[in-house]
Amino acid sequence: MNISMIGVGKMGLPMARHLLASGYRVKAFDASPSARKGALDAGIELHESLEAAISAEALIISSLPDDAAFLTVGQAVASKARSGTIFLDTSTISLEASAKVAVLCADRKIQYLRTTVSGNNKMAEAAQLTVMASGPQATYEQVKPILAAWGPVQFYLGDAEQARLMKLVINLMIAATANMLSEALVLGQKGGLDWKQMWDVICSSAVASPIIKAKAVQLREHDYAPTFTVAQMQKDVGIILAAGAQLQVPLAMTAGIGQQLQAAAAQGDVGLDYAAVIRAVARSAGVSVK
Repeated sequence: MNISMIGVGKMGLPMARHLLASGYRVKAFDASPSARKGALDAGIELHESLEAAISAEALIISSLPDDAAFLTVGQAVASKARSGTIFLDTSTISLEASAKVAVLCADRKIQYLRTTVSGNNKMAEAAQLTVMASGPQATYEQVKPILAAWGPVQFYLGDAEQARLMKLVINLMIAATANMLSEALVLGQKGGLDWKQMWDVICSSAVASPIIKAKAVQLREHDYAPTFTVAQMQKDVGIILAAGAQLQVPLAMTAGIGQQLQAAAAQGDVGLDYAAVIRAVARSAGVSVK
């Protein structure tokens, strides 16, 4: 099967490489010159334009940074792709933007499958993503071998925006974990507990989730190199709050998380890992930040 991959950044490139390694012919398009170079360096052929990627007789997969980029691509797919084309999108975007493209694709009989993924770029590199799909079930069954190239677990969640919503549920819990750690660790640090020893105890306790253990590797060394930045998490929290407003669900804690992320961004940590909310809380408590 021929695959057009639109968006080969931190997540899209490793996903494209796994598809190539699985025996699919993959051609990519990305507006970024550095992303295009990364694809070429990985042995992936390039489409000359977005229109070429869409008009090719291929399955279309997109991995895009935000609503604006997704709507540009989704509307182009709906208007230019041939009837019957399969369009998979893996982006974290709003329910509203996804539903808008769903209507456009249905009008053109394009099979639109929302295929969100849970995991960071390191998990994408290791083919350890969890895939959550929603849309036409027959399409899901058809492309399930392709989705398996990205990780060992795939879920089919329903025929509409369920995969988008499930991704927001997971990202809400990830953001909340960082926020919880920020207050707990700074409380302990200011009270005189040793930073590294706190991590040792936490990772041996009942609260040690897989994400806490994964974060501990970097954070016990005060390493905030980003797997997912403050800016990216701000975007996702904004989408989560919008979904809460749409569904009339009070998300008071999530609103507070958004404020902590804003504090981290205002203090110059916008490009660091989202766990830099720990640094923001430390500063507010008068604790020295390494």
